[in-house]
Amino acid sequence: MVTSLPIPRLVIAAPSSGSGKTTVATGLMAAFSERGLAVSPHKAGPDYIDPGYHALATGRPGRNLDAFMCGPELVAPLFAHGAAGCDLALIEGVMGLYDGAAGRGELASTAQVAKLLRAPVVLVVDASSQSRSVAALVHGFASFDPQVRLGGVILNKVGSDRHEVMLREALEEAGMPVLGVLRRAPQVAAPSRHLGLVPVAERRADAVSSVGALADQVRAGCDLDALMALARTAPPLDGEAWDAGAAVASVSGPAVGGALADGLAGAGRGGRPLVAVAGGAAFTFSYAEHAELLTAASAEVVTFDPLRDERLPDGTAGLVIGGGFPEVYAPELSANEPLRGAVAAFAAAGGPVAAECAGLLYLASSLDGKPMCGVLDADARMSERLTLGYREAVAVSDSSLAVAGTRLRGHEFHRTVIEPGAGASPAWGFTHPERRVEGFVRGGVHASYLHTHWAAAPAVARRFAESAGRFAEAAAPAR
Repeated sequence: MVTSLPIPRLVIAAPSSGSGKTTVATGLMAAFSERGLAVSPHKAGPDYIDPGYHALATGRPGRNLDAFMCGPELVAPLFAHGAAGCDLALIEGVMGLYDGAAGRGELASTAQVAKLLRAPVVLVVDASSQSRSVAALVHGFASFDPQVRLGGVILNKVGSDRHEVMLREALEEAGMPVLGVLRRAPQVAAPSRHLGLVPVAERRADAVSSVGALADQVRAGCDLDALMALARTAPPLDGEAWDAGAAVASVSGPAVGGALADGLAGAGRGGRPLVAVAGGAAFTFSYAEHAELLTAASAEVVTFDPLRDERLPDGTAGLVIGGGFPEVYAPELSANEPLRGAVAAFAAAGGPVAAECAGLLYLASSLDGKPMCGVLDADARMSERLTLGYREAVAVSDSSLAVAGTRLRGHEFHRTVIEPGAGASPAWGFTHPERRVEGFVRGGVHASYLHTHWAAAPAVARRFAESAGRFAEAAAPAR
């Protein structure tokens, strides 16, 4: 539907990674939520982990706004979809304010997202090693792109009262409002490891405490009324909010539904094919829109935990295994032999399986020497090399996700390598920034390191739901 969304909104940005964006953004989300406001949390870029903390702070799904994977044209519609009915929206940036996809100018930068949303920016500055120079730094960021409206600064890691006075005096000379001052507080920092912060699902009790401490710190150090006033200066955002049903309906070709859905006896409640989605501490990477698209495509989505559940949900007709940290839980995943057997049997029967990154590792024969599901004749192991970056890809083989020739954009982020065996075709051919093939297609299985955002390609969700529907129909008892 067409909207005129007057929602107050702020982009929380920084000069560089490590300045404290997540600390400040999460603390603000929690502090405003404690005031009784409905806060819509968003994250620029492909990150999965920060949105988990945002969701904990607000009680709403953390949603990503990625102009590379979804295209600039979908940033505002996806924002409007997530922020509908909220009192305030906060968008945490990615990297430095003007950093985006390598070699693509402003594409996928926080600055681009701020411009697309017509949102004022609050710059979080690590002031630990500077005083008057902070004014020159902030002036540079404020003047670099006149279309980016820098509305104020939050100073992070301030050492003392005297340090704060010097910083405030410098920024007053530059005419830049100071909207908050946070002292060094390592006790509220979230733990991290090889791919960033430890996800909420792995430390929920501690994470709740950390988010509460962040809220206390932000409440004490930031002018929440001034921040809200700045957020209210964002003009109404006109346009059409993204809608999963409309996105699925826009895809040409037959859909799951009608006679097919009616014939799926036992495929799920109401005759909808059941798609089981891996969750729990080992598989925390997912975009909320994926489940919404599958539901809109007439699937029933059910979550299961490969660390705890010894079988797939009854009636499973499709299996989605997203990203996460299976390398951290390899012994526990390996020890759950009943579920590994069930996954292998489902794949062997031709069931549609969509696996990304962690899911790829789980389907392998082994991970760091520990037996996995054995769906793929391939062995995976941790490495010292970080593979990171946006990718442009084309489907090499027909699969349960896409027809050969389908083009989309995605993101790689892993410190593992996989040694392929025989019996599978590549899933993707990367066309940028390097040319190579990657992933596996075998039977109904599509497994790859590439993370994708299905809002940019609703045909993927629809095709997978159709594959699940056909599998359920074939497996249903004759009547």
